[in-house]
Amino acid sequence: MDLHEDSQDNLVTVLLELPGVKKDDVVIDVHKGRLTVSAENKLPIGFEERGYAIRERRFGRFVRSLQLPAGVEV
Repeated sequence: MDLHEDSQDNLVTVLLELPGVKKDDVVIDVHKGRLTVSAENKLPIGFEERGYAIRERRFGRFVRSLQLPAGVEV
């Protein structure tokens, strides 16, 4: 995650890379001055455990939350 604050223009920019996560599976929420980004990467349909020696795809839930600087409007 990269966060850049431009206090002169009162602008905060957040860059998150979520490889393999579809845009529709990302949830962005701002509540009481906190920015929360969450996503869930699910196993492909038809996944079977048998037959795999190694399977290195990430799946699971991702949540990142941070306090926004005072005075930032969303």
